Amino acid sequence: SNEKGLLAFHAVADPFNLLTIAWFSAISVAANPHSDYGPGFAGWGRLSGYSLAEDAQMEFTGTYLLPTIFHEDPRYHRMPDAPVRRRIEHALIHGFVSQHDDGSVMPNYATLINYPLSDEISNLYVPGLGTNLPSTTKRVFLGYATEPVGPLLAEFLPDVAKRVHIHIIFAQQILNQLALGSAAPSSSD
Repeated sequence: SNEKGLLAFHAVADPFNLLTIAWFSAISVAANPHSDYGPGFAGWGRLSGYSLAEDAQMEFTGTYLLPTIFHEDPRYHRMPDAPVRRRIEHALIHGFVSQHDDGSVMPNYATLINYPLSDEISNLYVPGLGTNLPSTTKRVFLGYATEPVGPLLAEFLPDVAKRVHIHIIFAQQILNQLALGSAAPSSSD
């Protein structure tokens, strides 16, 4: 239980998560300054606050509360040595099938329950949301539809990073050499 709580806390407090919330809030306010959050820095702050509250609530219920109640492992477990097709299937079904704390297969209650629960809670305090049944149902199914994105990234991004890493270091060395070359005094000085 404590480990699940720490996992939820770290997911919310992760600097990349916080930057993502701030970035998407800025884009959203810039694209629609007449939203319920308002224009400018104040609108960005309100949207960022609501987004952070939603994220914290989803992590609390989806990573800590529901997995603790159902004894579910909230983590995604990669299959780096499996064939690509099997890895894709594994990532796609993770939203519906998870692992019990003992490693046995079980329904992914955390995901299946968390989307409707979180959308109903969001209906209580997030401005500008359609709070009727069709709007809430649409958001729930959109959550289910986009759920595989995280597991797919978790499954394949480390493999991509291994291959790209060498090229990035090589490109960085070239850029460093160019920067050093342009910083050298010219003969006309």
